[in-house]
Amino acid sequence: MSEIENQRVEEINISEEMRTSFLDYAMSVIVSRALPDVRDGLKPVHRRILHAMNELGMTADKPYKKSARIVGDVIGKYHPHGDAAVYEAMVRMAQDFNYRYMLVDGHGNFGSVDGDPAAAMRYTEARMSKIAMELVRDINKDTIDFQDNYDGAEKEPVVLPARFPNLLVNGAAGIAVGMATNIPPHHLGEVIDGVLAVSHNPHISLPELMEIIPGPDFPTAGKILGREGIRKAYETGRGSIIIQAEAEIIENDNGTKTIIVSELPFQVNKAKLIEKIADLVRDKRIDGITHLADESDRNGMRIVIEIRRDANANVVLNNLYKLTAMQTSFGINMLALVDGRPKILSLKECLQHYLEHQKVVIRRRTQFELNRAEARAHILEGLRIALDHLDEVIALIRASETTDIAREGLMTQFSLSHEQAQAILDMRLQRLTGLERDKIENEYQELVKLIAELKAILADEEKVLDIIREELTEVKEKFADERRTSIEAGFNLIEDEDLIPKENIIITLTHNGYIKRLPIDTYRSQRRGGRGVQGMGTNEGDFVEHLFTTSTHDTVLFFTNKGKVYRLKGYEIPDYGRTAKGIPIINLLQIEKDEMITAVIPIHEFTEGWYLLFVTKHGITKRTDLSAFANIRRGGLIAINFREDDELISVRLTDGRKDVIIGTRKGMAIRFHEQDVRSMGRTATGVRGIRLQKDDKVVGAGILEDDQDVLVVTENGFGKRTQANEYRVQARGGSGIKTVNITERNGDVVSLKTVSEEDDLMIITESGILIRTSVSGISQMGRNTQGVTLIRLDEGEKVGTVAQVNDEDENDDVLDEEEHHNHDEQ
Repeated sequence: MSEIENQRVEEINISEEMRTSFLDYAMSVIVSRALPDVRDGLKPVHRRILHAMNELGMTADKPYKKSARIVGDVIGKYHPHGDAAVYEAMVRMAQDFNYRYMLVDGHGNFGSVDGDPAAAMRYTEARMSKIAMELVRDINKDTIDFQDNYDGAEKEPVVLPARFPNLLVNGAAGIAVGMATNIPPHHLGEVIDGVLAVSHNPHISLPELMEIIPGPDFPTAGKILGREGIRKAYETGRGSIIIQAEAEIIENDNGTKTIIVSELPFQVNKAKLIEKIADLVRDKRIDGITHLADESDRNGMRIVIEIRRDANANVVLNNLYKLTAMQTSFGINMLALVDGRPKILSLKECLQHYLEHQKVVIRRRTQFELNRAEARAHILEGLRIALDHLDEVIALIRASETTDIAREGLMTQFSLSHEQAQAILDMRLQRLTGLERDKIENEYQELVKLIAELKAILADEEKVLDIIREELTEVKEKFADERRTSIEAGFNLIEDEDLIPKENIIITLTHNGYIKRLPIDTYRSQRRGGRGVQGMGTNEGDFVEHLFTTSTHDTVLFFTNKGKVYRLKGYEIPDYGRTAKGIPIINLLQIEKDEMITAVIPIHEFTEGWYLLFVTKHGITKRTDLSAFANIRRGGLIAINFREDDELISVRLTDGRKDVIIGTRKGMAIRFHEQDVRSMGRTATGVRGIRLQKDDKVVGAGILEDDQDVLVVTENGFGKRTQANEYRVQARGGSGIKTVNITERNGDVVSLKTVSEEDDLMIITESGILIRTSVSGISQMGRNTQGVTLIRLDEGEKVGTVAQVNDEDENDDVLDEEEHHNHDEQ
């Protein structure tokens, strides 16, 4: 090896070199490519695109220009990378499904939500959007620093003035080295209100901020399930939220149902979603879909999914949420550059950093305007001196051989600066007229006032904040639109209940399974003045079967005929108006199509000493501690085990000290102490409550309260009330005693209930005819009688079911009693 070659060789430690080189590369990616600046919310490529468009004069009020011109300018002056990368970044800023508030106004094919690519840059045209003009507003007033471009031939902005909080408004996504950012978009008006709130109260708490900024607002709308993920992300900078497509089930004239999807989760490819659904149907992983079509057009998105007649549309929809991108999670990671360093930020920190940036922008703009005003005032002072000594000035200038001599003479004779002397020499003769002289004086006096104002602003931070508030409010009024993404309580999520107001509510569930809640004060304010209030809007042939008062924080247990129990929190039941029929319960609970709700029980606390008593069709009864039902999964739990052909007939909340009565189809009834049924586990089968004869079954059960009667209704429309004391207390498991005399005339028993005189009954025939009757109008009779006619039936017609009616139009006293009773029980 020659001596020269020897001098060129340097021995290095390869691991050390790899470490330092990779660190340099990593920092370059972090700072100069992948992460947005907390102040303007832009990565370098986006900032350079907007700056280049502004410099080229492609503003919102000018005609569109070819995208290739913009890309060429960006590459040539500021961003020495591939043209495809620059164009792709520009295209995203023009897509209404990617940016909540588009920064580029595109003309031509800029791609679609189906994943179609944009046309080539030589075909498309673009200009800055109106809101993008707010990002560069005041850029020429020394509001921000400029730095050399890659070759030192041009200057580019270090950050944009950003007159609205773009980081949160449009969000950001980027993968750096060893770190990534994923900030969701938000609603412009809400974020600006958040900045204003922080400017008024720097110590504002997160709950107070979340009242103003409840959560992200995606351009593709959809709905966010649950607030806990949002709260965690806003508090720590990291969190995960569930986004769900907006879907509606509509009933067709022919009895079939159709699911209409009108909104998708953020960044879901519609074409790929439809393809995935088709694959699931073909592989028989989702059953019940007969037709799938994309009917989206310029008016909006519309995916049509037709459901087979015998399939349950709600089950199909739940499977679509479970198996496709109709429900996705969005991992929030609020990482941005603060003073050139990556930092994970809370919501409040994002707002504070933006506010600090705006303070700097306003101060620098004010200083710029002050400097300009003072320079102009300085010139005007010189002109005023010249006008006051006009004859001497003219004589001096006429006597001077050159301009330089004249300037020096003016400066010496009248103590003027170089600029003032030059301004006098440049002054046109028309300025010597009286009117022009007045203009100079007026302009000078205005400038004196302006200079005083600008100095006052620079001396008082509160004045700076007032300007920021005023200008942000203008941006909000000009560009804010309606929120798109709704935020709903997540049925499968752990909610932070502190974020949900605790209030008393009324919940109604109809015979056909429609549920809703109402604020209790709204209900009562409409009650005064008798029964002239419009009840809930049910379908014809439907009525309110369960009505109870509870709290938004209380648990509501739903028991089905299949022996399963489901739960909802009060706030998870949608709030509807008084006249609305509500939402099908199957939309909220994952119950099977042949499951029916047989009991609904509100629970305030799962305290010791309270029990649930179960009675089945085959006469089995069970008593279980209420606390066993404190933790129930979304898919429900088994509440009682029984044989396949058995069904759950009744569930009651008790204190363990009551008497139970069970009635059968063949007219038998048994009354026994509740203590006769020992307390057992949730999955236990239970013990015999009544011994049934062949072909007999239980048709009803109840807990006997004070002053209650036992009411029976038979299939041929007969019924009667019997005083409870006519039923002696027996040992559990016996055959019981006769409760009604069964004959061919009155038929088998279809219902046994414990009732009070204030109750109403709804009698439903097998053909669906409804007859309402008051309990007080039914005769009291002994056990061994046939009863009286309650409903006259056509030949061959029979009574199907009987329900105790909880009417929405009951008077306040009934509601007050019921509320009091519920809370006593709980």
